[in-house]
Amino acid sequence: QVQLVESGGGLVQPGGSLRLSCAASGSIVTIYTMGWYRQAAGKQRELVATISSGGSTNYADSVKGRFTIARGNAKNTVYLEMNSLKPEDTAVYYCNADLLAWYGRSSPWGQGTQVTVSS
Repeated sequence: QVQLVESGGGLVQPGGSLRLSCAASGSIVTIYTMGWYRQAAGKQRELVATISSGGSTNYADSVKGRFTIARGNAKNTVYLEMNSLKPEDTAVYYCNADLLAWYGRSSPWGQGTQVTVSS
């Protein structure tokens, strides 16, 4: 089994910053892509940012220039630096990984971490 564990969410004022972390553990052979997604109340889950094993990144237009995704040195961790936060960034943020486990290809999700942007 593979587990993804997120941390770093919380309440922040508009214009503030937060840093989310996600660590993958378990029966992992290699991780191809890691990413962050979010789901606001009453809306569908949407892509925020992804990063490949080679470091290529992809961002949603709504977060370009404000959010930065990065992989950790151990390559099984991913971070999301969020700056200039807006109320519309309020959502549950989920970590996802496209990986090869000992039992085959898998795409597990973390449990989610709440980010609330409000004054």
